[in-house]
This record gives sequence, C-alpha cells and structure tokens, in this order.
Amino acid sequence: MKWEEPPHWQQLLRDVRACTLCEPELPLGARPVVQLNPKARILVAGQAPGRRVHASGKPFDDPSGDRLRQWMGIDKETFYDAEKLAIIPMGLCYPGTGKSGDLPPRPECAPAWRNQLLEQLPNLELTLAIGQYAQQWHLNEPKRNLTERVKSWQDYWPTLLPMPHPSPRNNLWLRRNPWFEDEVIPQLKQRVRELL
Repeated sequence: MKWEEPPHWQQLLRDVRACTLCEPELPLGARPVVQLNPKARILVAGQAPGRRVHASGKPFDDPSGDRLRQWMGIDKETFYDAEKLAIIPMGLCYPGTGKSGDLPPRPECAPAWRNQLLEQLPNLELTLAIGQYAQQWHLNEPKRNLTERVKSWQDYWPTLLPMPHPSPRNNLWLRRNPWFEDEVIPQLKQRVRELL
C-alpha cells in the first residue's frame, strides 16, 4: 500500500498555531506550540508548554527537554525533525503558574484540537505519554496514579509508554523509583533507535 499524506495537514497546523480559544485565561497570551508532520513515527505527548517554551516557541526547549532527549538517546537535531517526531502537548499554550509549578493544561484545548492533530499521524508506532494528563487521554482507562501506570509500562509496550514528566521537579520521584531509569530507559532508547 502506498503511503499518502493526509490532506490539509499544513492548513490544520496553521489554524492550530493561530488559535486564541483560551487566550483570556492565559497569563502570557496564546502561543500554541506543536510540532507535526504526517511522516512522524514517534509522538511525544506532553502536558503543556512551560514559560521558557512559550518564550521560544520550541517544544521542550528547557531542562525537561534536555532530560527527555537523554532518555530517548537522541540529539536536538533529531528531536526537532518533525518528519521523525511529532510533539503535541495536551494543552498547546503555557497555562500559567500555580502554587506547586505550572497549572494544568487548559481544558478547552484537547477537545478542540487533539483528535484532528492525531488524525494527521498515520505512521505512528510509539507514543510517549508524559505525565498524568497525557496518560489519561491516551490510555483511556480507569483512573490510576502515574506511578502505577509507569510501573505497568510493559502492558502498553511497544506502541505506548507512560512516563513521568522529565522536569527537574520530578527528581524526587526518580530517586524513589530508580527502576524507571534502570529498566525502562534502555528499552526506550532501543525502540527509538529502531524507529528512527
């Protein structure tokens, strides 16, 4: 079967990047951050851009991204190649800061855009569901906490991997769960090598 590019994906990407749906609720205004190309074989499904990513307009352009790329075993050039990796957070804009970090993704965003964006990715073979919001969407299962989902990673493998957020704020979680970097990360690196 010959691969066909989904129609109108470039127009959809322009529409998404021009979205102002939740702008009144956003402290820094709307600036949707997404990376998409129908040829991508890996989806990075994160939560929402942070302040630094909002400023740069580049997904995971921060210490979380450095750690994520290390976990995946790839460099920045590969990571930002949209023909290899799609990056679609649950909320496309920076939601602001709360008492213990960034606020959750805006609830309007995923229902407005997520399915349309995912339909543009016919070649996906691996989804990295990073954090509880991405996991709730992509796993569509009874509520479990993040640690339970990540511990059960083999239940979803090799097409989906529930992961903790690579943020430095999660250093304590990583220290308490050394099995993640010891057991899961080598498998992730191998799978990414196979796909890219």
